[in-house]
Amino acid sequence: MKIPNRIRLAHLPTPIEEISRLDLPSDIRLFLKRDDFTGIEVSGNKVRKLEFLLDDAIRQGCDTLITCGGLQSNHARATAAVAAKLGLKCILVLRTASQEQPEGNLLLDHLFGADIRLVTPEDFSQNLDNIMQQLADEVDSSGGKAYLIPLGASNPLGTFGYFHAMEEILQQEKELDMTFDTIVCTVGSAGTYAGLVFANQLLQAEKHIVGINISDSADHFRNVTMSLWEGFCQILGIDQELTEPLHILDGFVGRGYALNTPEEMKFIRDIAGRTGIVFDPVYTGKAMLGLVTTLKQHHPLFSRSNNILFIHTGGLYGLFPKTDEFSDLI
Repeated sequence: MKIPNRIRLAHLPTPIEEISRLDLPSDIRLFLKRDDFTGIEVSGNKVRKLEFLLDDAIRQGCDTLITCGGLQSNHARATAAVAAKLGLKCILVLRTASQEQPEGNLLLDHLFGADIRLVTPEDFSQNLDNIMQQLADEVDSSGGKAYLIPLGASNPLGTFGYFHAMEEILQQEKELDMTFDTIVCTVGSAGTYAGLVFANQLLQAEKHIVGINISDSADHFRNVTMSLWEGFCQILGIDQELTEPLHILDGFVGRGYALNTPEEMKFIRDIAGRTGIVFDPVYTGKAMLGLVTTLKQHHPLFSRSNNILFIHTGGLYGLFPKTDEFSDLI
């Protein structure tokens, strides 16, 4: 089995470290896969997916990347940074209900020279495909060649980013002389989760893969994962059923995507103060809160988990637009 080519963008392998002082059950050891260390400008999980998509874009002779996300999208920022690094143009379609001062990821988008197009939440949810295609047509008609990248770079090709990450984890287990029985990640567009699940099956890694969704519902992301599997198999030229169980832990979406509760913000503050590790308010903060909460409750999903590896997918820049929500906590 030969996985597709990729362009080397991330600083890999990312380290694994144990996190303590969380008052977890005594039989639980919790480790972090520090994918927030994949780079500075392109930090986080998105760059692993972009390595495969950018190789494809360059092979096709494309000169303009077009992608989408929320106003503080980590994926959009990583795409803009990669485009600047490789000398490509970048158009970002960002969802927002109001004009906001550039800060956090949005400020970096501007610094990287991205062409930013703001759209309403309604247009984003109902008309995104048409907006993206219209922009691609405009690029093509002006003599360029556009490459469309979906939300979170989560398409079948993008899932190979975390297929490759699983191979990396298995190698690190040998180097660390230990085994992780459970791997946990945030589910925001399903590409990271799907890649881990697919690798777990095809590499016969025998891990317990658990996703914690921070938007939509667990059922929604199970359907997305099944859809990604079909395209993933087409790329590999194989015909298999996905037999891996799709464990997605629902209940920690809170107020919704990129919206936070006081409990979530307090958790991010407290865990930073106790461990020196920062989780972001959109993705990893919610997922880690879900993981710690359910472990302390002895949730049956983790009944056979002892050595747990949590994928820290980055998102640090998303903290800065949330300063006001920390005002009563610091």
